Amino acid sequence: MWLITERIPAQQQTDAELALPFELRQKSRLRTRLGNGEEIGLFLDRGAVLRGGDCLKAEDGRTLRIVAKPEAVIEVRCRDARELARAAYHLGNRHVMLEVGPDYLRLLDDYVLRDLLVQLGAELHALEAPFEPEAGAYAGTPHSHGDSEFVRKPRIHDFAKG
Repeated sequence: MWLITERIPAQQQTDAELALPFELRQKSRLRTRLGNGEEIGLFLDRGAVLRGGDCLKAEDGRTLRIVAKPEAVIEVRCRDARELARAAYHLGNRHVMLEVGPDYLRLLDDYVLRDLLVQLGAELHALEAPFEPEAGAYAGTPHSHGDSEFVRKPRIHDFAKG
């Protein structure tokens, strides 16, 4: 079994590739298999998402490249930038993970969200494609609903100081 504990800079050549859907690329602990049947055990730092092209190193020195596996996504296109921003707003209001392209949005296929987007006048295309959603505003910082040394929340009096 490959025991993978380390992220490394992108490599031209690796010993193997591992294709994973986004759901599994979010896990820091994962047991899976390569295409040839070899077992892989991921033991990575918590909270970091694996992206297509990321490289990892096993304890025995072998290297592995992550491939974003194509999955069922909806590509959203609209008549203009305002309508696309409106669709993004409504999806964000529902905390939907989104991939933002130059003139489209992508999200994992969901019939409820499809209905919402059709009501908003969006043009939808069902695709099998890699899904690489935005990391989020606080990516790389611990998740917290309280005060933290990493994310300082503004107070009302901060704005009053001018």
